[in-house]
Amino acid sequence: MVRFENKKDKCKGCGLCIEFCPEGVLEFSSELNSLGYYPIKIIDISNCKACKFCELICPDSAIKVFKQ
Repeated sequence: MVRFENKKDKCKGCGLCIEFCPEGVLEFSSELNSLGYYPIKIIDISNCKACKFCELICPDSAIKVFKQ
């Protein structure tokens, strides 16, 4: 089981995590965060393999992935 945490108000919507996710489980949200950016959201947690690449590539440290 994988748990995904996204600190939406830290995300600047750069899209690096979306572009480099090997499973393609991330996309931009349709709602703005407090900074005026469209943060990312997870599409389907069941397809996430907890590789943590999104967590490592995020320049804002807005993502945490936990494998339980």
